[in-house]
Amino acid sequence: MTKRYSAVLMDADETLFDFTRAEFFALEASFRAYSLDPSPATIALYDEINRALWRKFERGEIAQEVLKVQRFERLFTELGVSVPAAAFSEAYIETLGRGAFLIPGAEELCAYLAAKYPLALVTNGLAKVQRPRFEASSIRRHFRALVISEEVGIAKPAPEIFWRACEALGSDAKDCIMIGDSLASDIAGAAGCDMDSCWVNLRGAVNDTGIEPTFEVRSLAEIREIL
Repeated sequence: MTKRYSAVLMDADETLFDFTRAEFFALEASFRAYSLDPSPATIALYDEINRALWRKFERGEIAQEVLKVQRFERLFTELGVSVPAAAFSEAYIETLGRGAFLIPGAEELCAYLAAKYPLALVTNGLAKVQRPRFEASSIRRHFRALVISEEVGIAKPAPEIFWRACEALGSDAKDCIMIGDSLASDIAGAAGCDMDSCWVNLRGAVNDTGIEPTFEVRSLAEIREIL
């Protein structure tokens, strides 16, 4: 029998929001604004650099303020082009904040869960990106709290950000469940504060990390079978 929970915490990107689509939309627009070719090879190179820096951020090795510019500095160095990375970053972030694309089934899932539990969105994303996307989305009305790492000064997987979200919902961590796509930040973070977790594994990735979620789903619809 599934445990009865008092509240549900959810990740944003690649759990509810289609960040891949939003990112491509913003990168393509920003590259063209600076007369650069958003070729598949360039996008792939950016993705490699960006993912490596976000992993460093999750380990507490780099600040978001540094990350958001350094990823483009490294990219332009690799491409051998002279582009002001800070200005490009601002243009990219502003455009990304307009990309409130949802993963299919996200609206239906949030409506279903909100009828049963208080919901909080917990994200490591940049505030200038996450807040406008959240406010513009159709799922906004289902959430009682939005906790953004940049605004609270704590990032997943640190337990404090989960405690902050639970406090906003009036619940204890042990009585909540975290739903997210990242083993390193969402699932490990939940485990660190004695919270159950549900790994949203939409791509069918192999888990060889040693991090064990309480549940694993391959579609958003499957979450209804748990909650």
